[in-house]
Amino acid sequence: MSDQPQFTVKVDQNKYLPVGGREVHAIVSVESSGGARAGGAAAEAAEVIIIDTSGSMSYPDSKLQAAIEAAQVAVDTLRDGVHFAVIAGSNDAKLVYPGGPPLVRADAATRRKARVALARLQAGGGTAIGSWLRLADELFDAHQDGIRHAILLTDGMNQHETPDQLDAVLQRCSGRFVCDCRGVGTNWEVAELRKIASALLGSVDIVADPADLVADFQAMTEAAMGKAVADVMLRVWTPKTAAVKFVKQVMPSVEDLTGRRVEAAPQAGDYPIGAWGAESRDYHVCVEVPPAAVGTELRAAWIKLVLPGTADRAEQVLATGNVLAQWTDDEAQSTKINPRVAHYTGQAELAQAIQEGLAAREAGDLDTATARLARAVRLADEAGNDAITSMLRKVVDVVDPATGTVRLRKNVDKADVMSLDTRSTKTVRTRRGEG
Repeated sequence: MSDQPQFTVKVDQNKYLPVGGREVHAIVSVESSGGARAGGAAAEAAEVIIIDTSGSMSYPDSKLQAAIEAAQVAVDTLRDGVHFAVIAGSNDAKLVYPGGPPLVRADAATRRKARVALARLQAGGGTAIGSWLRLADELFDAHQDGIRHAILLTDGMNQHETPDQLDAVLQRCSGRFVCDCRGVGTNWEVAELRKIASALLGSVDIVADPADLVADFQAMTEAAMGKAVADVMLRVWTPKTAAVKFVKQVMPSVEDLTGRRVEAAPQAGDYPIGAWGAESRDYHVCVEVPPAAVGTELRAAWIKLVLPGTADRAEQVLATGNVLAQWTDDEAQSTKINPRVAHYTGQAELAQAIQEGLAAREAGDLDTATARLARAVRLADEAGNDAITSMLRKVVDVVDPATGTVRLRKNVDKADVMSLDTRSTKTVRTRRGEG
């Protein structure tokens, strides 16, 4: 039996299109079982922990000390044999442990040395996140055939390099490693950290209280240690006359993958979906097809999960599924919206409504803020997204969740606003309305 996770693909859709219909929507559910987390052989892996040591980390609430303790716990959580390093970031990036490249393998001795090196960290200087990521990328360079994961923690904005400099680094690092980003406190910028996490296929979240860093770092490291296969691609083939309109991850969070397409073969493109362990994710695929006669049926898309080939391994197809289209003049068939398509379409709109509402609130446009957050309250209620509903109630007073009637709250904790913003893209699966 293979130690690699076993993948399955399930496609949910209403294949029937009305006369003249062009758009085919489907939810592609990908599930993997087995691998490192479920008893398979440990995957070759590399981990880099990046800690902000700029001057602001020294105050308030001893953020640097909390970050040191969290990083030490993350090091202790690494599997034996995992290659790792720790970076301190300020105006530039410094290798805390080991003393120089390459990465070292985790064992009792190297973990102990890393903890000692972390304990010596001191805060000072500014913030240049691109330089931190560039060093991580250089360290990962020798490990491109395995799992590559980084944790990045910061408490401030990227003030000591230009946006163009950061963008250039993100372009260089994209596809080379996954990076989960965390902002501690409330003086960092959500949009900036989200951009980094999105480019590197990772998550973004706020840790408002530094005391919560230890548990968060442990959870992120445990999740990384559960990965068993890297660099999986979602390949979408379409007929010559059809075109992919978009591909979005919609569970466990909303992430638009459309612009990441890499041409793989005639009529086929690959969309990167990162490293996998025992888990499941959902993707919304939309394909535009030319109208056909009533009764015509075609394969609008052929979905493949692909593990790209390397110098030592041929390309592998892990699982497949079909997206179909059939034209009908039966209005009852063609107007029925697949419940899962409707559910995730609503949650993608929910994320957009929250971000637009909070941006309008920040800009002082209270009418737009009220309207967009009211829409968000209604969408969250319809989706059964109780976590988002709870966070929305800290920003608005909900008069009627069913109609989305709200009033903006005047005195709102900044951490509550940032929590709602960072977690706006997190989605839920629900059976509500799927009878």
